[in-house]
Amino acid sequence: MKKDIGLYIHIPFCDSKCPYCDFYSFRCKDDEKERYVSLLCDEIKSKSGQINCKVNTLYIGGGTPSCIGFERLCKIIECVKSNFSLTDGAEITVECNPHSVSYEFFKNIAAVGVNRVSLGLQSANDNERKRLGRISGKKEVENAVNFARKAGIENISLDVMLGIPESTVESLKATLDFCIGQNVPHVSCYILKIEENTPFYKMQNTLSLPDDDTVADMYLYMCEYLEKHGYNQYEISNFSKQGFESRHNLKYWNCEEYLGIGSSAHSFIDGKRFYCEKRTDKFVCVPDGEGGDFSEYAMLKLRLKQGITEAETESRFSHPIPEKMRREAEFFQKNGLVISDSEGIRLTRNGFLLSNTVISRLIY
Repeated sequence: MKKDIGLYIHIPFCDSKCPYCDFYSFRCKDDEKERYVSLLCDEIKSKSGQINCKVNTLYIGGGTPSCIGFERLCKIIECVKSNFSLTDGAEITVECNPHSVSYEFFKNIAAVGVNRVSLGLQSANDNERKRLGRISGKKEVENAVNFARKAGIENISLDVMLGIPESTVESLKATLDFCIGQNVPHVSCYILKIEENTPFYKMQNTLSLPDDDTVADMYLYMCEYLEKHGYNQYEISNFSKQGFESRHNLKYWNCEEYLGIGSSAHSFIDGKRFYCEKRTDKFVCVPDGEGGDFSEYAMLKLRLKQGITEAETESRFSHPIPEKMRREAEFFQKNGLVISDSEGIRLTRNGFLLSNTVISRLIY
């Protein structure tokens, strides 16, 4: 029997563009939002006829989905529910910017089934938030958390950024204390990466950024501090209380199938990967090769705390973890970056800091 899949919908609009962001997103007018949502609904109807399986996670990301308003979001979700077979208890997530939400917003999206929201915090220090181009302050994030809870949405995730301009271990602790104080069950923590074609890239020599060693110290401190307060690290950048792991994102890291709808959205269905071109006047899907072989599976699974296991590898590929990978793992294990034992291979926290290098060596 075919497994349930995840469904991702991309909203490429924002009220303002953050100087570090290289995602496909931009400002637009209401009539453009209307046209895009109408196009999305047509595509949802079309794709539903091609997919013969149930959906157990729906994730609306961007961009900033909340900036299109609850009426349009509700229209999209109702369209999904009318055309796809959602399982009972499906996880339905919407990414939100704290400045563009209210109690009315959360009450309405909760009414159509949204049971998880992801809020952009980045930092609890308003000066740091301003440097990152965030419109709202810490108080608005706190208000958004309270509005969501009042509307009955308890599964709340906060995004945090490490290594941002002028940040210190002390300011990071204040941000983590804010997350812990809000008692949210999930925190995503990403190290700032300066991407080309962003304002930060052009001005990086003028940014007061912590050096690599300081960022590494911040990361390890964050992992230990969150764990001490009941947040289990289940992926390189993600921490949750028991049972609140992101079910949708776990599909990506477990190399499971998902369908993406909307500009720049990616999909993995029936062993094939494809993506939608970056345009909003129509959706054009482009093939992106085969997917799901052992190398790709291992690359994604090694982002998880549990890594790759002998049992799952044997079950999925009918062979054990390759001996070549075991030999490579021995080298990294001596340096404290990997644990290789009878259960499988997994990265340590120090290994997570060098994940790109370690994983590429293990699988190639």
